[in-house]
Amino acid sequence: MPRAAIRAAALLLPVALVALVSCTVGPSREVPVGLRGDGPGAQAPPPTGSAARPVPELEESTADLIDWSDCTELTKQRLGNDGGGGAQFRCGRLSVPLDPPERPGRGFMRLSLLKVGNGRVPLLVVNDTDGEPGTLHAARLASRMPEEMLRRFTLVGVDRRGTGGSNAPECVPDEQRHIITSFDPLTRDPERLQDLLDALRRGTQQCLLDLETNLSAFDAWRAAGDLDRVREALGVSRVNALASGTGSRVLTTYAHRFPSGVGRFVLDGVPDPTTDAVGRAEARAAAAERALDEFARDCVARGCPLGGDPKRAVHSLLDRLRGAPSSAGDVPVTAGTAIRALLAGLADRPRWPGLAESLAKAGNGDGSGIAAAVQPLVMGDGERAPTLDGIWMNSCNDTPTRVSFDRISALAGEWQQKYPTFGGYLVQTLMACSVWPQAKPLPPLRSVDAPPMVVVGTAVDPVTPLPGATHAAGELAGSVLVSWQGSGHGAFPTSPCVTTAVQRFLLDGTVPVNGMNCPP
Repeated sequence: MPRAAIRAAALLLPVALVALVSCTVGPSREVPVGLRGDGPGAQAPPPTGSAARPVPELEESTADLIDWSDCTELTKQRLGNDGGGGAQFRCGRLSVPLDPPERPGRGFMRLSLLKVGNGRVPLLVVNDTDGEPGTLHAARLASRMPEEMLRRFTLVGVDRRGTGGSNAPECVPDEQRHIITSFDPLTRDPERLQDLLDALRRGTQQCLLDLETNLSAFDAWRAAGDLDRVREALGVSRVNALASGTGSRVLTTYAHRFPSGVGRFVLDGVPDPTTDAVGRAEARAAAAERALDEFARDCVARGCPLGGDPKRAVHSLLDRLRGAPSSAGDVPVTAGTAIRALLAGLADRPRWPGLAESLAKAGNGDGSGIAAAVQPLVMGDGERAPTLDGIWMNSCNDTPTRVSFDRISALAGEWQQKYPTFGGYLVQTLMACSVWPQAKPLPPLRSVDAPPMVVVGTAVDPVTPLPGATHAAGELAGSVLVSWQGSGHGAFPTSPCVTTAVQRFLLDGTVPVNGMNCPP
C-alpha cells in the first residue's frame, strides 16, 4: 500500500528554444504575414489553405455530470494582479482511473477542474507540467482572450494528473528538494555535480518507496485518458482543446488513442518530436539566451529599473547570489532559484515588467520577488503540494532518454561556454531523469490520424523553441503551422494576429494557411 502524502485527495480511492524558421511547411506558396500592431485591429490575413479532412462541427454540452461550485474569490486570489476582472469561476472534481502500468485499470484519483465563460461549447485547457496548473492557466487566459470566444465557449481548465489539485504527490524529502532547486547552475566540477546526483537519487528512492507501482501512472498517456473521461462527463462526443508546451503532447497522445474524439485542437508550442531530451534541452538553452536578449532590449526601451545594461545586471545578480545566497521567509534565494525564476519570467511576455522589478529588487538585497516565483516549486502554496515532485514525475515518465553522468559532466562545461546564462542549468535538468526508472516513448506524431490541428510556434520561445512546432506541424497530417515573430512561451492570446487566426479556427472552423507568419 503506498505511503505517499497526497494533497487534496487520496491517491487510491476505494473500488486516479531557437531561431525563427522562415520556410513554409506544405505546399509551396508565398507565406502570408499578419498586420503589424498591438491593438485589437491587428488581424490575421484571411486563410487561403485547405485541409485534407473537414474540421469537426462544434457541439454544445447538454448533460454536464460534474458537480461545480463557485470558486471565484479563491481563483482571483490565485491570479494575483491579473485579477480575473468580472469573470465568475466554478470548480469541480472528477474521479478517473489511476491505471498504473503494473495494475491496468485499477485504482482511482481525482482531477481538479475549473470552468469560466458563458458558452455552451466546452474548450479544454491543458498547460505545461512545469507551468501553472491548467485550472489557473484557464482562468488567466479568460482574462486576456477575446470576449467573443467566452460567449461561445466555456473554458474548462484541467490540472494534469500529478499537478495542481489533481493528486499532486509530495514524496521528495524537503532537504533534497531544497538542494535540487538551489543548486549552482555554473557548477561543472564532477565532485560537486555528484552532490546534485545524490540528492536526485535520494528523491527518486523516496518517491519509489512512497508511491510504489503508482509512480509510473503520472504521464501523458494516462493524462490523455483523463481528458476522455472529462469529455464523457461534459456530455459531448468530441474534445475541443487548447494546449501549451508539454500539454500539447497530451493532446497528440489523445488523438492517437481516441481519434474519433478529436474536435478542434490548438497546440501553442510543442516539444520537438524529432530529437531527444538532450537536443530539446540544448535548443531551450539557445532560445533562452535569445529571450534574455529580447528582454534586455525591451527593458531598456521601457526605462526599466535594471539600468542601461539589464543583461549585465542579471549576471551580476547571479554572481552575487553564488557567493552570498540568502532567503526570503523559508524560500532560498540562490543562483539556482534565481535562474529558475528568470527562465519562468522570460516565458511569460506580458509579465516582463514585473520580472524586471523583481530582479532589480534582488540586486538591492530584496529577494522576495524571486522567492515568490519559486515558492510553489519548493514549498507549495499552503493547500497544494510543492510542484517539483509532480513536474519531475511527469517529465521523466514521458521521456525514454537517460543521460549518463559522464556525458552530463562533459556537457556542463561545453554548454556553459555556448550558453553562459542558461546552459549550465539546462544540462543539470538532464540529470533528473538519469536516476529515474526507464520509460516508454510517447506515440510518434506520424501515427496520429485526426482532423487538422493548428500548431502555433513562437520565434523566441525559451520553453518550446520554434523548431518543435515546425517539426510537429510537418509530422501531424493535415495540420498547419502559424508562427509568431515574438518572444515568450505561447503566442495566444499575446499576439493579436495569432489570436485572430486561432479564434477563426475555433469559432468558425476556418483553417489558417500553412506557414502563416505573424509579426512581433
